[in-house]
Amino acid sequence: MESSDAILARFFALHPKSIDFSLTRIERLLARLGHPEKRLPPTIHVAGTNGKGSTIAFMRAILEAAGLVVHVYTSPHLVRFHERIRIGRPGGGVFVPEERLVEVLRACEAANESEPITVFEITTAAALHLFAEEPADVLLLEVGLGGRLDATNVVAEPAAALVTPIGLDHAEYLGDTIEKIAGEKAGIFKRGAPAIIARQDYDAAERTLVEAAERVRASRILVGGQDFTTHEENGRLVFQDEDGLLDLPIPRLPGAHQLVNAGLAVAALRAAGFARLAPDAFERGMLNAEWPGRLQRLTRGVLPALAPEGSEVWVDGGHNPDGGRVVSAAMADRAERADAPLVMIVGMLGTKDAAGFLKNFAGLAREVICVPIPSQMAARPPEEVAAIAASVGLVTSTAPSVEAALAVLNDTIWESPPRVLICGSLYLAGSVLAANGSLPA
Repeated sequence: MESSDAILARFFALHPKSIDFSLTRIERLLARLGHPEKRLPPTIHVAGTNGKGSTIAFMRAILEAAGLVVHVYTSPHLVRFHERIRIGRPGGGVFVPEERLVEVLRACEAANESEPITVFEITTAAALHLFAEEPADVLLLEVGLGGRLDATNVVAEPAAALVTPIGLDHAEYLGDTIEKIAGEKAGIFKRGAPAIIARQDYDAAERTLVEAAERVRASRILVGGQDFTTHEENGRLVFQDEDGLLDLPIPRLPGAHQLVNAGLAVAALRAAGFARLAPDAFERGMLNAEWPGRLQRLTRGVLPALAPEGSEVWVDGGHNPDGGRVVSAAMADRAERADAPLVMIVGMLGTKDAAGFLKNFAGLAREVICVPIPSQMAARPPEEVAAIAASVGLVTSTAPSVEAALAVLNDTIWESPPRVLICGSLYLAGSVLAANGSLPA
């Protein structure tokens, strides 16, 4: 049987020479497929710069703990394309099986009739086609890039639309100011649907999002820090909105930023009509949520075995300045609880703000070892990343691979076992998980 990888490779030949963001191509294909976007389960649409995946992970964990069947669409994948499409099942969803993926990709290829279309557009159509055919209670739908003209924005009547914290990323496509980027993200707000807005790091982002939600006449506009609040109290997570208070466990996902994501998930579910879920579902959701490659600690496998004895090995796919800020804060918090020298192993793409990301770790990291990202032509050379890291005050070196960097650390004498953070790119995170045998499930 032909593999999904072979079909996906053919899709690249259909990719337009230059990307012009438009819904025309995917709307044409969806029409030929019988408009699956009009036959979806209640959909919660999620846009933003940082925290989209974690927020979706919390929502899925809560909904599944309540016994609901949940479809999930996210991107990019870490190791295999199948991770992008989770088919809801009673008791918990599964990544789309290979046979089913091949079937739907072939159907989309035939319906498209070799016309120009981006890979993300045709695979999004495939996901929506699958979701329309498989019964479920909810679809959690993540925007790929932006929002207004993103291929996922064909859902006309979402149960809710939410925007996570916004930062400067993908400026070449979305605009070079926070206002422009926020305006693109706000394109998922729809008339008659609640708009949920995370507490923003930039006042201009919040203002732009609220104005956009008002303009389209969202049924409700809920802003983090105003209409709902989340904080830690006595080792518990306290969430409060106009529907009342929830006293929940601290999330399993590490980092103070996950409190924000967890609160946003709860607010979105309550606004989307799930306020009456049993409190136990929200509690178990906090403890069950998983999101691979985001502050994930590797405790077993090939790579921890290469690190110095007693050390911690963490992997995170954050790659923009705000992502660096939250990860560095999490590492600083970890250091306060259990001090250890922090060593970073970093690989970054040439399209990312490496200085903006790395400066968050000045004064925190003992050393930064820069490595290439396997199979990524767009990756910065390690020497270039090292020079950027040095320019923001970090001690740097290079290594030909993550494994080689860990071997160097293992040959070093430490006053105490180091804390190793492998970061800078989702592609690097994916290659690390694959090399370690820690495949997402």
